[in-house]
Amino acid sequence: MAIRQKNTVTLKVAADCPSHSLATVKVRDLEFHIDEPVERGGTNHGPTPTDTVLAALVGCTNVIGHKCAQKLGIDIGHLNIDAACEFDRRGVTLSEEIDIPFTKIVLRITSSGSAGEKELQQVAEEVAKFCPLSKLYRQAGTEIEEHWIKA
Repeated sequence: MAIRQKNTVTLKVAADCPSHSLATVKVRDLEFHIDEPVERGGTNHGPTPTDTVLAALVGCTNVIGHKCAQKLGIDIGHLNIDAACEFDRRGVTLSEEIDIPFTKIVLRITSSGSAGEKELQQVAEEVAKFCPLSKLYRQAGTEIEEHWIKA
């Protein structure tokens, strides 16, 4: 008998927040810190909340990229992903409300696999359709520019 996958699941995260900046986050059996740098009153025990969501996009691009490549039968090999984000800090400094704080993200995805430029473009198109973090950013108004490159 085949096991049916659920279409909807509940993701759970818990955090202990002993200060204004530090959150010790628990996900499943994992624990990590989200914090601010010392110059902003934190203890620098982890990435900032905004660094964390950018890192999540990188991780999601990797996971969904490999899933899409496998589905398409394309060898993308090992990926190196660099991300740069234009971030409007006026909201986090409380100077004014900002509708689109992450204005633009540029991703540079370098593939070590045998896939050529045309195949990498196919993977990129599929990732844009299925990566939940990419969709979240785009639907919030963030421009995402992706460069899929053969190593």
